[in-house]
Amino acid sequence: MFVTSSALALGFLHGLGADHLMAIAALSLGTSSGVTRRGTFRIAVSFAAGHAVLLAVGSALVILAGWTIPVVVERAGEIAGGCILIVLGLVGLWMALTRRIYGHTHPHGASLRSYWHLHLGLRDHHPLPQSHSHVPTILGGLFAISGLRALTLLAPFGGVATQASMVTLLGLILIFALGILLSMSLFGIVLARTLGTRVAAAAGHAGATITAVASVALGIYWVFWRG
Repeated sequence: MFVTSSALALGFLHGLGADHLMAIAALSLGTSSGVTRRGTFRIAVSFAAGHAVLLAVGSALVILAGWTIPVVVERAGEIAGGCILIVLGLVGLWMALTRRIYGHTHPHGASLRSYWHLHLGLRDHHPLPQSHSHVPTILGGLFAISGLRALTLLAPFGGVATQASMVTLLGLILIFALGILLSMSLFGIVLARTLGTRVAAAAGHAGATITAVASVALGIYWVFWRG
């Protein structure tokens, strides 16, 4: 029971990594259909699903095959994640500086209740709702590459897990992935409620600029100083 709860807790903490949360925030502000509560939560869950699935499936395959992931793969994953953060930040910064981010309110659903949103683009070309994008899921998987080596080395579970059966070990990996899904989904709820407020919509340019700059800064750190 202790090992199971530890795996869940460690997965939860892993999901709250600064690079993960920054990527979700940057993706939320970078959607061309606007920042909505539902859209933000969907991005967080999609990113979490891609991240958790690749970690769980990838590490399970590596362990079953008896392979060892070299350090260079872990570092390559960190560099890739950092580059993604830089790109997302630069795109968000360009949109903020060109005044393509603005607050907007309009009714939603059968109740016609009005909600505030942040939208990207020109005001005279108000964006239409878009279908679900697989980009957050794909990026979530890419961000998981750097964590595969640590998980396959059983670093999170210590000596207890090395003596466990293979079935138990794979179960712990799934629980670890569940913790990731839980923490990122909760972050998505908090972020969605924050971005869906009137204050956030009114401060759209400032908030988007700060998020973009932070994304670039964290990406640069991940690429040049993380290792």
